[in-house]
Parts: sequence; C-alpha cells; structure tokens
Amino acid sequence: MPTPTAPADRLTGRGWAILIVLSSAIFLEGLDVSMMGVALPSIRADLGLSTSSLQWVVSAYVLGYGGFVLLGGRASDLLGRRRMFVLWLTVFLLFSGLGGLATDGWMLIVARFVTGVAAAFLTPAGLSIITTTFTEGPQRNQALLVYAGIAAGGFSLGMVIGGLLTSIGWRWVFFAPVLLAAAILVAGVRLIPHDTPAARTGGGYDVGGTLSLTAAMLLLVYTVVMLPEVSAGRTATTAAAGVALLALFVTIERRSSTPLLRLGLLRSAPLVRANAGAMLLLAGFVGFQFIAVLYLQEYRGWSELQTGLALMILGLDAILAPTLTPVLVRRFGNGRVIVAGLMLATIGYALFLRVGADWTYAAMLPSLLLLTTAFALAYGPLTIAATDGVAAEEQGLASGVLTTSFQFGAALGLAVVTAVVVSGSGPAGADLDTFRTALLVPLAGAVIGVAITASGRSHGHPGFVA
Repeated sequence: MPTPTAPADRLTGRGWAILIVLSSAIFLEGLDVSMMGVALPSIRADLGLSTSSLQWVVSAYVLGYGGFVLLGGRASDLLGRRRMFVLWLTVFLLFSGLGGLATDGWMLIVARFVTGVAAAFLTPAGLSIITTTFTEGPQRNQALLVYAGIAAGGFSLGMVIGGLLTSIGWRWVFFAPVLLAAAILVAGVRLIPHDTPAARTGGGYDVGGTLSLTAAMLLLVYTVVMLPEVSAGRTATTAAAGVALLALFVTIERRSSTPLLRLGLLRSAPLVRANAGAMLLLAGFVGFQFIAVLYLQEYRGWSELQTGLALMILGLDAILAPTLTPVLVRRFGNGRVIVAGLMLATIGYALFLRVGADWTYAAMLPSLLLLTTAFALAYGPLTIAATDGVAAEEQGLASGVLTTSFQFGAALGLAVVTAVVVSGSGPAGADLDTFRTALLVPLAGAVIGVAITASGRSHGHPGFVA
C-alpha cells in the first residue's frame, strides 16, 4: 500500500483525509454500541422485552463481533484491506437500517447479530489500513492516538446522541448510523488506496483453522453473554467446548503450512499484556455505563434526554485523547500512561460506590470526570501497544486480536453486571445495594488491569511494550 509522502513524524493532507475517513468508521461503530445503552428501556417498552431478553439486543451484536473478528482481521490481510472495509461497511449500513424497521424482538436481535459480524470485518480492516499506511514511530503513533480519540468520542458521545434520538423515537438510533455510514462509504471509495493482499505461500487457505477458531470464539462469547440466564453446569459445558475447540485450533495451526494465525504472535508478553488491559478497560467501562443508565432512568426516573445529557461529560475523551494523551506518551512513555489511566478508572469506580437515592449531578461529576480521563489515557496507548512491532502482513490479524479483546471485555463486563443486577432485583426493580454490588465488577476489573499492565515495568520493561 502506498504511504503518504511526508516527514517521518508528520501527516500529509491526504494522510489526514484517509485518517478522518477511517476514524469516522470507528466513531460510527462506537456510536452504534453506545447509543443502544440509552435506548434499551424504550426498546423494551415498545417491543415488550424482559430484562434478560433486552440484554440480547446488545449481546447479539457482541456475539457476532467477537465470534468473527479474528477471521475478519485475517481476511483483511488475505483478501485486501480496502475491499473488506468497503464491503462490510455496506453490510453494516444495510442491517443497521433493518434494525430500525424491526417490529419484534427476534428481528431486532438478528439484525444486531449481522451488524456485529459486519463490524468484525470492518474494524480490523480499518485499523490495519492505518498501521500499514503510516510509518511506524511518531507518525503512526499520532495517527493511532487520533483514531483512538475519535473512537472513544463515538463511544462516549453516543450516550448523548442516543438520548436525543430516543426522545424522538428509538428507531432513529438505528437510522442515524445509516446516514453516517453512507457518507463514510462514499468518502472511503474515493480516498482509501488500493492494497495488495498478503501472499500465501503453498497456496490454499486454512479452512480447518478458520472453522475451529470461529466456532471457538462463538462458543466462548456465547458462554459469557449467557451467564445471567443459564445454570452453572451449562455455562461450564459451553466454556469447556469452546476451550476444546481452541485446543483443536492450536493443533491445526502447528501442523498447517499456511496457518490462519501464526502462534508466535501470541508469545509476545507485551502484546498479551496490552490485550488483557484492553479487555479489562472495556469490561469496566461498559459495565459501568449499563449500571449508570439503569440507575438514572429506572431508579431515578430520568428521561432518555436527561440521562444522555448527564453522561455527556464522558465525551470529553474525544478531546483529551488526541490532545493530552500524545503529550503524556511522549513525556512519560506508553506504559506509564496506560497504568495511570487504569488507576484513574479504579478511583472513579470507587467514588461511585457512594451512590445515593437523591444524588445530585455534582456528586456524580468527580467519577465521570475521572472515567473520561481514564478512557482517554488508556485506550489509544493500548492500541499502540497491541500493534507495535507487528509485521505489515500481520497487522490485520493483530488488529483483530485487539478488537477481540475489546469486544470480549465488553461482553464479559455487561454479562457479569447484568447477572448481579438481575439476581438482586425485586418486583420493583434494582435497589441501591444491588447497584453498589454491581459496581464492584468494574472496580475489580480496573484493579486487575492495573496489576497486569504494571507488571511489564516490574519485569524490566520500562515502556510496557519494550
């Protein structure tokens, strides 16, 4: 793929244009997920869904995303990144529109699943276009931090935009992304350069590895999202089946002359730490948002618009990530910034444990400010850490692994928090003690995240990714 001509540490005008298109796509993906959180109560009321069924509006998307994202990442390497980006953005657009037309819960859930599959191919393709277009070092780091900042902004601003759209009608939460996706598609076709797929030595594709890995990911994500609804025995059964398929996949990859996943990629301790940190970051943040929306809308009786405006402060990460985070990374290094972000998240969740029946917005504000700063500090540097030093022909795969971590973390956080809320809810819904217990889930995730990401420094890796 041609690289925009520019000094090693600067982006050209065309480079910025390409970056804006690709960042808009990840903004759309974050927006799509986040808007859904505010719209869920309205969807439940209109379609008559239970709390457990309501989770599937989110979980179906995560299941499709998490089940196919590694395949999506490898497909971008093997079939062409631009081709995958354009094709699956089109699918995303169509099924988002179909979701808005749903008249029954199952129709909406199916549309969300296919939209998640589209995102599984679209997101790693877009990220790998960035990592192969911009030169490794300051130029790529700048591009990735801008990309991550815009992604974080979509994820956070979606709460506000979702509140505004849901106040008109929840179906606009699905129709609005169609308009944005159409604009991105037109710009992407014009601006994204054509690329040459990676050469496959020996010919053929790793069909056995592809099928076993995709089936394993589907089962493992299914196990996580079904935690609130099934028995421990069934959970253990599906988890064991998923692990067995992973073992089969590893066996196939060791013997294959053209493996889907080069296993040596997963032997990098910095890469594993980065992906673990990414999983825990999203687990906490998505779990917290779910609790906050239920607390504000169902316990306090706030409207969708009021809830969106209250959580608008979380959108500050869209400003902090591309401005403050690059300065801190240059000054202190990637590793210190990641650890600092997760430490701030720990403090933010801990402060919210004091949640009260008549809390003012001023009482919530310190936690929200800490969490938006935490997300801004950790998200971009984790993206850099998870793709740094990876060969160009494996950037799609590395991007897929990272996206898997983000999505699996989101599924895990949502599933565990939902299980806690459902088990503690009475006929009148969840009480404050239930919300406080559920808040321990994101808090524990942040604490574990600090321990894992900080361990790289204690093992002699001062930059975390060294």
